[in-house]
Amino acid sequence: MTRWRFLLPLLTLAACRSNPHDNAPGSPPKNEIPASVQELYKQVNANPDSAGLRLQLVDALDSAGAGPQAMVQMDSLIRKDSLNYGLWFRKALLQRDAKDTTGALHSFRNAIHIYPAADAQLAAADLLAGKKDATALLLTKQVAEQRIGREYTAHCDFINGIYYARTGQTKKALESFNACIYNDFNYAEAYMEKGFIYYQAKQYKEAVQVFQTLVKIRNTYADGFYWLGKCYETMGDKAAAIPNYQRALTLDPGIKEAAAALQRLGAG
Repeated sequence: MTRWRFLLPLLTLAACRSNPHDNAPGSPPKNEIPASVQELYKQVNANPDSAGLRLQLVDALDSAGAGPQAMVQMDSLIRKDSLNYGLWFRKALLQRDAKDTTGALHSFRNAIHIYPAADAQLAAADLLAGKKDATALLLTKQVAEQRIGREYTAHCDFINGIYYARTGQTKKALESFNACIYNDFNYAEAYMEKGFIYYQAKQYKEAVQVFQTLVKIRNTYADGFYWLGKCYETMGDKAAAIPNYQRALTLDPGIKEAAAALQRLGAG
């Protein structure tokens, strides 16, 4: 589940210095990469100094699930322009998506050192909060003090809530998630985290209220219906659980837990 949504800034690219070693884009694995990406490789070979083309190749490789090859291209760009905030930020996103948290934090820190943009600070804070690192709170405080707008304030509150929830400070976590929702009523992830806290505390009625609110404002949010069904099942209300599991499975056939629950309840 995506925790939060930040805006990916445009990459500001300076002119690249020519370097014969860096210009080599590498040989694409022809049996695995789509023809459109193969064509981009050819274009990069023909125009090795074009940072724009190489970034297109990075995006195409990333979309094709070729993360390691995309990283090779990012490293080539960064070797030529190591003080480019956008390149470090893009590399950090690739590393984060590859579950390389340590690498992503290193790249986010480099990006922030070059230009302390709110997006990079929040992305780093999000990872740190999940690691129970209080540095996350310092970063969100810095972003909040910039007073960019309610969207970013909501992100700060949400990440604070994640940190507090992961460190067992449930009262502060709920306060933070409530503050997040106050600034963005449609912030689905904040509802989910609130619901999780109540569910884990065996406060099922409170959890049901949270998930019910979520599916009212986001009636295509499959996870909300799944957890609503799970709460009802835990409470012993089979009749209420089944339609919510069914709705979750209709919206997202990939939720295997919903299918298993329906089988378990004799409705599969």
